Amino acid sequence: MTAATPHDATPAALRAEHDELARRLEVRVSIDHLRRGLLRTFVGLISAGVTVKLAWDRWGVLKPGVVRKALVGRPLFLWVATVVTLVILSLGIASLLRARRLAREEDRLFTRFRELRGKLELEG
Repeated sequence: MTAATPHDATPAALRAEHDELARRLEVRVSIDHLRRGLLRTFVGLISAGVTVKLAWDRWGVLKPGVVRKALVGRPLFLWVATVVTLVILSLGIASLLRARRLAREEDRLFTRFRELRGKLELEG
């Protein structure tokens, strides 16, 4: 998109910019990223719960009188669950940040779009 300059203030140039902005603002891409980020964060929080449960089963406090079976070896499932949780939460946060950045850009474009509609007297 080119910035509007004083010599581009003809109605045809303003209308062309208006139509370009209308085309770009038809679909709010930030909403898709927001949905994706929220879904990933939700799945990441569920994964975090599974990770905590695996850790609790391995090292948590038992009820009085219950004897823990001696576990041998490394907690591989716990490590895998921790890595998966961190990856999913990182992807979710990155998607949410990208959605926020895109939303600010879309808001800026929409403000310009409304300004053009006022100049072209398209508001009714």
